[in-house]
Amino acid sequence: MREFTRIPRHVGFIPDGNRRWAAARGLIRGGGYDPGVEPGLRLLELCRELGIEEVSVYGFTKENVHRPADQVEAFRRACSQFGLRAVEAGVALLAVGDAGSAIFPDALRSFAGERSDGDIKVNLLVNYGWQWDLFFALKQVGSNSGLVYSDVPRTLASAAVSRVDLVVRWGGRRRLSGFIPIQCAYADFHVIDTLWPDSRPEDLLDALAWYQEQDVTLGG
Repeated sequence: MREFTRIPRHVGFIPDGNRRWAAARGLIRGGGYDPGVEPGLRLLELCRELGIEEVSVYGFTKENVHRPADQVEAFRRACSQFGLRAVEAGVALLAVGDAGSAIFPDALRSFAGERSDGDIKVNLLVNYGWQWDLFFALKQVGSNSGLVYSDVPRTLASAAVSRVDLVVRWGGRRRLSGFIPIQCAYADFHVIDTLWPDSRPEDLLDALAWYQEQDVTLGG
C-alpha cells in the first residue's frame, strides 16, 4: 500500500453514477444501486486500514425520493444493505437524516440518533437534506440562549458529524449536491470520473495522493 505523510481525519464519499452505470448495461435505472454496496464496503475497510477516523457516505437525499418509485425502493434497499453489513464489519454507524419520515429505511431506524459500537465512525446520510438540517438548527435557536461557537454548531440535526477534511465524489460531477454543507465548508474536493459501482480502493488512494499536494489552511 502507498504511504502518505498526511491522512485526513474525516473523509466524505459522494457515490454518484449508479443510474448511468445501469443504463450503459441495458438495465433498468434502479439496477445500479445494489452493485454499489460491495465496492463501498471495500472502501470502508481501506479507510480503517489507513487510520481514517471518520467517513460520511451519501446514501440518498430528500430530493431523491421524487424519482420513480422503483428507483426509490432500490436505493433504500441498497442503503439498508450497506449500513447493516458495515455494522457487521464492526464500524460505529450513525444514520443521519429525517427519521420521522416513512421513507426512512426501517432497517436503519435504530441507528438514527444513536451510534452503534465500533471502531471507525461511519455516518450514512439517508433521507438527508441540507434545508432539513439547517431548519432543525433554526428551531433550536429560539429555545437555546447558551449557544457555543464550535466547528459544527450543536443545534444542527447533523451535529454528531464532525468537520470534513476531504470529499471524494465519483461519477464525474463537480458539485456538492447539498452534502453536509456546514461540515464541508473547508473540505478539499476531489472528483473521480469512474461511476460508483465500478469504484476501486485505488480511487481513494489516488484521492489521498492528490490531497498530499493541497495547501490546507482552513482559511488561516
